[in-house]
Amino acid sequence: MPLIPSWVESANDATAAFPLNNLPLGVFANGDDDPRCGVAIGDLVLDLRAAEEAGLVELPGGPLMDVPFWNEVMEAGPEVWAGLRGQVRALLAEGAARQEEVRPLLHPLAGVNLYLPFLVSEYTDFYAGRNHALNVGTMFRGAENALPPNWLHIPIGYNGRASSVVVSGTEVRRPWGQVKGPNDPVPRFAPSARFDIELEMGAIVGLPSEGPVTVAEADAMIFGYVLLNDWSARDIQAWEYQPLGPFQAKATATTLSPWIVMKAALEPFRVATPPREVPLLPHLAEPGPMLYDIDLEVALKP
Repeated sequence: MPLIPSWVESANDATAAFPLNNLPLGVFANGDDDPRCGVAIGDLVLDLRAAEEAGLVELPGGPLMDVPFWNEVMEAGPEVWAGLRGQVRALLAEGAARQEEVRPLLHPLAGVNLYLPFLVSEYTDFYAGRNHALNVGTMFRGAENALPPNWLHIPIGYNGRASSVVVSGTEVRRPWGQVKGPNDPVPRFAPSARFDIELEMGAIVGLPSEGPVTVAEADAMIFGYVLLNDWSARDIQAWEYQPLGPFQAKATATTLSPWIVMKAALEPFRVATPPREVPLLPHLAEPGPMLYDIDLEVALKP
């Protein structure tokens, strides 16, 4: 899709990660300053705490960005989310009237520290991608039994370890646990020799539910998305996961990107799910396109 032009020149580059179309939200600190909420634009980050203090951004119930996390904005609901995004886009759009007030609040991304953008209260890990489910299932159960029968009927997930969620760049230790090879008579306690990564999207649920919700209502509760690395010790997992699922194999760390891409930024990329092999039960009926046609990639450094 075409880029929305901005007066921030670096945001108009075709290769820019953070054009005006995107506007991801994060928490940063410049030098010795306290961490604060910000939004990335081009190769800069806009200090939104300062913008709110200066009256450049006004949100109902504010101030909402006087804390170093996005939870207060998340809890304010979709109307506030849309208002924030609209006001920030107006401030940074080409020809914006208040450029000179905004300019001092921009900082080079290369010189700031980035932090976990929100306080994590719960973390649920889903087994959502079919190819991923087939690959992991083949790893543990063989190709003939790779996809469990319930996968076609119900979202498979388990409650993860919220306290181990960290921001990208945090050092991760190699986990220890019980491992048992196919020819080992007994397990042994050892460092993982098969420490794996999983490239995933994490959905940030901004609003709590007060009871059962429809798929459409659940979708409306999503504030945005992050990249997520679900670190997995496969040799530990193979021995411990039956019958209740992984424990120590997934407890070392779950790494999140420092930037939250708001759901609104991804709306132009919505696509329908692939045809279902079996019909879903009525409570899982999809109101419309529920996937995103976006590219994700992993780069490994030697």
